[in-house]
Amino acid sequence: MRRREKTHHMKQRSLDVPSDLNLRLTLGSGRADDSGKRGWWATRTPDGAATLLIELDGPRIEATAWGDGADWVLDQTPRLVGLDDHPEEFIPTHRVLRDLTKRKPGLRIGRTDRVFESIVPAILGQKIATKEARRNQRALTKTFSEPAPGPLEITLPVASEVLADLPYWRLHELGIERKRADLLRFVAKRTARLEEIATMDKDAAFARLTAFPGIGPWTAALVMGSALGDVDAVPVGDYHLANTVTWALAGEPRGDDRRMLELLEPYKGQRGRVIRLLKEGRIHAPKYGPKSAIRSISQI
Repeated sequence: MRRREKTHHMKQRSLDVPSDLNLRLTLGSGRADDSGKRGWWATRTPDGAATLLIELDGPRIEATAWGDGADWVLDQTPRLVGLDDHPEEFIPTHRVLRDLTKRKPGLRIGRTDRVFESIVPAILGQKIATKEARRNQRALTKTFSEPAPGPLEITLPVASEVLADLPYWRLHELGIERKRADLLRFVAKRTARLEEIATMDKDAAFARLTAFPGIGPWTAALVMGSALGDVDAVPVGDYHLANTVTWALAGEPRGDDRRMLELLEPYKGQRGRVIRLLKEGRIHAPKYGPKSAIRSISQI
């Protein structure tokens, strides 16, 4: 990630963190570099757009922020990097999880408290291949958003008011079919109700999310994990996840949600952490059968 050459007004803050914190594991590859020592976040806060740059130096973070929402993202930084998380409460009894815990010691579950920002990629990922969902996300941001404040060359998430006013055909051009497009515009018109979820307890938040037509347990779990830092969130209904869990924890190459939940039961309260560890460990069940080519609906 490069920086723009022009200078911008900025605010800074230092923060003590655990010495093993890894920003790539905690923030994800889309928000951090491979070293695990540098991360960034562009977001729309209640105070306005903001960019956050996080640089890790030993047991300390130097956080730099730009934009009208600079103070907000600096205040959010401890929660974003998982300082409210308690990984020591996770007791892995399975050998695979013990090994992953040792190999991935810097993983913490953070929270953004930006619900609309989390629900858009979750909706885009409904019932399609991950690569296509990410392509939709990039196209949506590139077409309908703007550069984030500050010198980093990153883009803000699409504003809810922009998405709410888009006609369906504009989203169809990006490869987003009618059902997902209508749902995106529906939730974009109800952002205030969505953002209230960040102040609720887990049960109330999940109930509010799944009360929205088109938002089922899978989508809600993704939002709970990202926006609320829910360490127990399990996206039931995922196309590949049940196979991954049953393969990793029981050596069974194929499984269903019932079997997955049965194997995760000993880790209830920490099941989302188990899933994150398996993903970071790049554990996948054996693949059978031919692969189907991904079709773009914009060409139909």
